Amino acid sequence: MNYSIIDFISLLGAVCLFLYGMKVMSEGLQKVAGDRLRNILGIMTRNRVTGVLTGILITALIQSSSASTVMVVSFVNAGLMSLAQAMAVIFGANVGTTATTWIISAFSFEVNISDYSILLLAIGVPMMFMKKGTYKSLGEFLVGFCFLFMGLDLISAYVPNLQENPQMLQFMTNYTSLGFGSVLIFFAVGIIFTMIAQSSAATFAITLIMCSQGWISFELGCAIILGGNIGTTITPVLASLSGNLAAKRTAMGHVLFNVIGSLIVLCIFHPFAELVADITKALDGMNPLDISAAQEAGMRDTTLFNEKGGMTARAQSCIALGLAMYPTVFNAINLLVMIWFTKLYVKIVCWIMPQRHKDEEEEFVLKFIGRGLMSASELNITQAQKEIALYGQRVERMLKMARKLIHLDPKDEEIQPTFNRMEKYEEISDRMEMEIGTFLNRVAEGRLSPEGKMRVAGMLRIVSEIESIADGCFNVAKTLNRKNQIHVDFNEGVIKEIDRMYELVGQAMTNMLGLLDELEQPENSKIVMAYNKEREINNLRNKLRDGNIFNINNKEYDYQEGIFFMDLIGEAEKLGDYMLNVVEGVQHQFRNPSLT
Repeated sequence: MNYSIIDFISLLGAVCLFLYGMKVMSEGLQKVAGDRLRNILGIMTRNRVTGVLTGILITALIQSSSASTVMVVSFVNAGLMSLAQAMAVIFGANVGTTATTWIISAFSFEVNISDYSILLLAIGVPMMFMKKGTYKSLGEFLVGFCFLFMGLDLISAYVPNLQENPQMLQFMTNYTSLGFGSVLIFFAVGIIFTMIAQSSAATFAITLIMCSQGWISFELGCAIILGGNIGTTITPVLASLSGNLAAKRTAMGHVLFNVIGSLIVLCIFHPFAELVADITKALDGMNPLDISAAQEAGMRDTTLFNEKGGMTARAQSCIALGLAMYPTVFNAINLLVMIWFTKLYVKIVCWIMPQRHKDEEEEFVLKFIGRGLMSASELNITQAQKEIALYGQRVERMLKMARKLIHLDPKDEEIQPTFNRMEKYEEISDRMEMEIGTFLNRVAEGRLSPEGKMRVAGMLRIVSEIESIADGCFNVAKTLNRKNQIHVDFNEGVIKEIDRMYELVGQAMTNMLGLLDELEQPENSKIVMAYNKEREINNLRNKLRDGNIFNINNKEYDYQEGIFFMDLIGEAEKLGDYMLNVVEGVQHQFRNPSLT
């Protein structure tokens, strides 16, 4: 036996190079189309048909059904997409992922793309050092594309030659001649391998090599690919583990769709394989089942086999076409049948995973982002945007509670519960700042475009300033608590002036929340309004500070009342500053990275 441990380790390295090429190529495309993908998902998922087309388009574009499905799970988790919309996109993603198999199939034997890899690297690597983010990302795509086919070429080179190593053929024969039992064994192999590699494309590439080298028949190759269709669901399942109930339901829907379709085809496995073989023969002129049968029978047709007994390039290309056709036909039929049962799917998923605590308020859990696996970093920005908008809304409640405390009588029983509630909200605010900041830092560690990095930097600043607003609101509550403890009362004139100031602060808060809701495309008029409101707050603060000294000297109220009055006014002015800082954080997202 001439196959050594070094050859086997080299084979593993070739597989790793293939997987790395897939990852770099997919991430490069996602970075180029990050914003476009968000817009497409937002516009084109309004009904089942457009949802399916969206799934096909995005998966074909980013060359990864796992990435697109994880993206859909995260979007459902972020409230950007309903479960029914997500199911339609997932149905389409299963068809879109066949684009990768066609690329691998087309270039594997007809064109040896690895011969041109060095030339493509000579173009792609310099592009990665260009200033413009789009060119960098396209360079990454080209480099990943080269690595993918270099890895595929090396896999083919290091797969043992069965003519030179007949012991391996004898080993494989023990599992390839069990009839339908062999189909079940290789079906399970496809599930397990795809779960480990988290890439159905890698499973397809290995299967293609095994079939073209004569390790296994075309039918058993189809069994592996069918199993890979189930194995690929592991990635979105892992991504949903830390998500909300909607995210878990989306992942479950994906599992059900793939498992039910695969099991149905498994029950009619041989007729379905013959259907695919007939379609392949109609397109290519050769039947891949006939090639496998001829090899098993020991026939030596010169159009199919060379002098050493290996397949000719013509036979290999037919096998490749058949293997690419198999998941395409399977997923297309599965889609055409299942698309009419989308609503039923949603009901089944909701029945399997019911909502157990309808009234439970998850105050200490982020609503739109989780700690699980993340999709492309560019796309996680949308989740952070939604969470930041929610963060601002929670802090606004603190401001409303603070304004309510100003008007409550010191003896009112509602004062202490309101203060306690504000204290709880302040703790929640601290935790939200930490968790959103941690999430954004994880996003920043990913493969972001320069524009994406600027957006993350701006959002980190926004989160910090929103937390300062929460602290300021709680400081108002503590100031009022101290006032009540030493029995200081405000007269009607003071309360009226405090209301004037906090009315301006409330308007600034409303304007700020409007900007957070449209963080991706902020209105310039709201940014201008933010500066105007902050100027009004400063002017009123100065006016009330001068008037306070005059009123104390003229005995309108005593010194202690004046001190608490100005503490509340000063805290309001700080709140205005923090809100303006949030607006400046919004502006920071869109600065030119080359100028910073």
